[in-house]
Amino acid sequence: MAAVAGAALLTAPASAGTRPGAPAPAPAPTPAYYVGKAFDTCEAPSLAVMKAWRSSSYGAVGIYFGGRGRGCPGQRELSRAWVTSVHDMGWRLLPLFVGSQAPCVIAPAKRKYAIGTSPSLQGTQEAGDAVRAARALGIGAGSPLYLDIEAYRRDDARCVATTLSFVRAWNREVRRLGYVPGFYSSADSGVRDMEAQRKAGTKDLPSVMWFARWRGSPSLYVESSLHPTAWTPHARIHQYVGDVAESHGGRSLQIDRSAVDAPVAVVTTAPTP
Repeated sequence: MAAVAGAALLTAPASAGTRPGAPAPAPAPTPAYYVGKAFDTCEAPSLAVMKAWRSSSYGAVGIYFGGRGRGCPGQRELSRAWVTSVHDMGWRLLPLFVGSQAPCVIAPAKRKYAIGTSPSLQGTQEAGDAVRAARALGIGAGSPLYLDIEAYRRDDARCVATTLSFVRAWNREVRRLGYVPGFYSSADSGVRDMEAQRKAGTKDLPSVMWFARWRGSPSLYVESSLHPTAWTPHARIHQYVGDVAESHGGRSLQIDRSAVDAPVAVVTTAPTP
């Protein structure tokens, strides 16, 4: 298995979320982090599959735990008991929230989830939804929650501004509630825009960056959309292959592959208030 730094502590990088010279937000509990390979798949696999896949080189799994824009909203397997069980197997978890999407989102299936006319309010509300859903699964404070914003058209300035307002509000509220805001998007749209805002000194940006660029091999710290020192240390995930079939222990899944140097979920054993 890939190495897991399960007991290591991480302080979210101030440069990603706080404007230079501005007061820092109240610190959240520092999460554990993981360095190694991860996969995600639309629906949480059964415990039997997760056990079989322990024979693989993967040490972490992305779970789509909430949001109205999920491709597989049913999630028949996903529960507090599932989270506890896979964590006890040794898996580390990357919680993904697929909420409202950019009004100029490219994927036709996601357009019905467009951010509305009050993006800041909507972002705040959906952040609350995300934290409640995480708590219900036993994903505790200090955990990263990765907001999934699918690829969108950057040539639509109004859409870009609306999306940024939504994302910043979501980040702000997630931080206020004691969690770490992460961000997943295409390297050529959402990620590029977040980097531009970081350079401009904008506050309330994500603390962790999960960028999708399907180039076939992992490249965490060589990415044209990000400055080499942005979102470091322990604050990057690179999704480098998408929608491939893979089998381990006699069980097959359709997955995306990622390289990780980033925080993972803090799994609680008692009900989270």
